[in-house]
Amino acid sequence: MKRKVIILLILLLVGVISLSSCRTPAGRTPGEVIDDATITAAVKAKLFRDPYLSGFAISVTTFKGEVTLTGAVGTEFQRERATAVARSVPGVRAVHNLLKLKY
Repeated sequence: MKRKVIILLILLLVGVISLSSCRTPAGRTPGEVIDDATITAAVKAKLFRDPYLSGFAISVTTFKGEVTLTGAVGTEFQRERATAVARSVPGVRAVHNLLKLKY
């Protein structure tokens, strides 16, 4: 019985090590994907709570800590504010602001 438990623990350890070293098709570890999802959620939440930006549909994507903002805002101030809000989130390495101005 004790031998079976030891074998099971060894197999479990090998499985965990294997998963931690695997990569997604984009060459990222599962942890990196989760970190990017966390950053995206945090940026979206901050944009939604911001009194100058909450009414605008701003899409947020994150890849390896780099955030890309797309959509449209009403003024240049709002465009710059969106960049500042995104940069304020921990883990953000860079912000690519592709927001357009509504006319």
